[in-house]
Amino acid sequence: MLIAQITDTHVRRKGDLLHHMIHTGRELRRAVEAINALPVPPAFVVATGDLVDRGKNKEYRRLRRLLDELDAPCYLVPGNHDDADGLRAAFFDHPYLPPRGPICYVVEMRPVRMIALDTTRGRKPGGELDAARLSWLDARLREAPSVPTLIAMHHPPFDIGIGPVDAHAFRGRDELAAVIAAHPQVVRLISGHIHRACEVPFGGTIASSAPSTAHQLIIDRGESGGLTMRVEPPSFALHQWTGRALPTTIVRTADPGAAPALRVVS
Repeated sequence: MLIAQITDTHVRRKGDLLHHMIHTGRELRRAVEAINALPVPPAFVVATGDLVDRGKNKEYRRLRRLLDELDAPCYLVPGNHDDADGLRAAFFDHPYLPPRGPICYVVEMRPVRMIALDTTRGRKPGGELDAARLSWLDARLREAPSVPTLIAMHHPPFDIGIGPVDAHAFRGRDELAAVIAAHPQVVRLISGHIHRACEVPFGGTIASSAPSTAHQLIIDRGESGGLTMRVEPPSFALHQWTGRALPTTIVRTADPGAAPALRVVS
């Protein structure tokens, strides 16, 4: 079973470039084309948040047009740039989206079950899982203790060593680790948010993040206090169930070449 993950697409209105230079819609289109061209099609695609950049209805309508080009089913997880009501309105015919409250749901697609977790706290950059969402997750995991389970969310539950990013700590991270440790069927947690591929042990399993389809974050330990981002070809993650594990591969749709760097001072 093959699962494709796209994240941090940051779609804007057509002609509205991110940081005056990044064609986020065009880059997402390239990623969609690459996923459709895979020799083995994925069972589904999961998009792990920051789907649009400003949470505007026009952005969601453009996102809808782009994602409708996917040959595989697509499941959506919100990020801190998203607006839950705008997302639900644009994808009104996606029955897995709950009509209100946090966007948490289960995808029953064997042999791997997926649980989507809404880790947002409004438009604030940091992630959070409160007691209610953690209890919901624990209950869903108890329903199928023998089924390999993938958990998809926007915020990674780990630090990456970049001060401006790690300053927005994930609230409830330790409590999440305890829930995961109690359910050994969880084979991986996947996320986005940090525009970089990272992987750490977490709660007895593996937590990983995928690169953005638009631009990547570079670990910058300079004194600027900002973030350095690199405009690169769209990338996405492929997770393949082997029967025992869910290894991950990062796929770039083209040779990045000498991509320019962009410093964003925070």
